[in-house]
Amino acid sequence: MDWIDKLERKIGKYAIRNLMIYITGLNGLVALLMIVSQNIPNAGDIVSKLYLIPYLVTHGEVWRLVTFLLIPPSTSPIWLIFVLYFYYMIGNTLEHEWGSFKFNIYYLIGILGTIAAAFLGTGVTTSMYLNFSLIFAFAYLFPNYQILIFFIIPVKMKYLAWAYLALLVVTFIGSPVVGLITIIGSALNFLLFFGKDIFYRISTGRKVHQNRRNFESQKPKVIYIHRCAVCGRTERDDKSLEFRYCMDCEGDHEYCMEHLQTHEHIKGSGA
Repeated sequence: MDWIDKLERKIGKYAIRNLMIYITGLNGLVALLMIVSQNIPNAGDIVSKLYLIPYLVTHGEVWRLVTFLLIPPSTSPIWLIFVLYFYYMIGNTLEHEWGSFKFNIYYLIGILGTIAAAFLGTGVTTSMYLNFSLIFAFAYLFPNYQILIFFIIPVKMKYLAWAYLALLVVTFIGSPVVGLITIIGSALNFLLFFGKDIFYRISTGRKVHQNRRNFESQKPKVIYIHRCAVCGRTERDDKSLEFRYCMDCEGDHEYCMEHLQTHEHIKGSGA
């Protein structure tokens, strides 16, 4: 994308390198705080101030525009370790593929889209859907990359992305408008980065399909030199076939060696 390249030349030096280390690391610290706060009175109030709640943002709690990124996807230790490692792995790979600045821009657009969706009344309070956009980007670039779910079950990224998309559809099936706003808002970065390429692939695929159909419909008829008047076989059916004209038949009638002596002779004005 040209505009990103131009922007990188101007302010690329300010890019945050290894961004996913900070994101996943802080998620882990907040998860630890949430676990500890279960046994400490009023400790949970600290965590509650991190969620993205538009009403409270408009009443002065502007830090929520950033702190919602720190809310962990779970407090279950095993699930948390797997998810944070997974997000770190795909985010780090994307950063190596694009460079730190482009990855920062991708993540920033996702943040802004998530915030916009929240203010449109979708109820988004965490970065869960933003992280889904990382999965879609990774799956689009590396569809056949295989991961081990829970470090055991092998799954290709393209199938995992389809599973996440199905989850999103099921989640918002009862409120399609809200769901659409949430998905588009959180995946705005994916749409901006890959939308043009996806549209090009779809349109190109349609043209290729249409050209193939046109070619099939306009294919020239099979050309042959010899054809048996009895069985209809030609030299294209079997290159070893030999053909002869029958001198006793009226007209030009050719037969394969199998039917040359056994066919009924054609008499009269023609076949």
